Amino acid sequence: MLMSRRSALVCLFLMVGGVLLTLFGCYPVVVRVSPPPPRVEVYGSSPYPDAVWRPGHWAYQGGEWIWVPGHWARVPRPGAVWIPGHWERRGDGWVWHDGHWEYR
Repeated sequence: MLMSRRSALVCLFLMVGGVLLTLFGCYPVVVRVSPPPPRVEVYGSSPYPDAVWRPGHWAYQGGEWIWVPGHWARVPRPGAVWIPGHWERRGDGWVWHDGHWEYR
């Protein structure tokens, strides 16, 4: 009886912890060095009718800035608009916000 009560409490604790982590997420990584200015990318015309250009961006990896090139992406469904990721100034550092599809 004691073991099953203990197991139930552990399971309850893990479930509550999982829900809280899902709701509040993890703290974002703060980079203390400002990102370089964006690069100018030449991307030409769309390779297919429902393609959207997803612009490149700077990523901070291993203590240095790495350029992630832009690419063409297929629109997941009609009315979808790509919102590019961006670096936001926060306190004495910078935080990355991922790009995402917005449906209108």
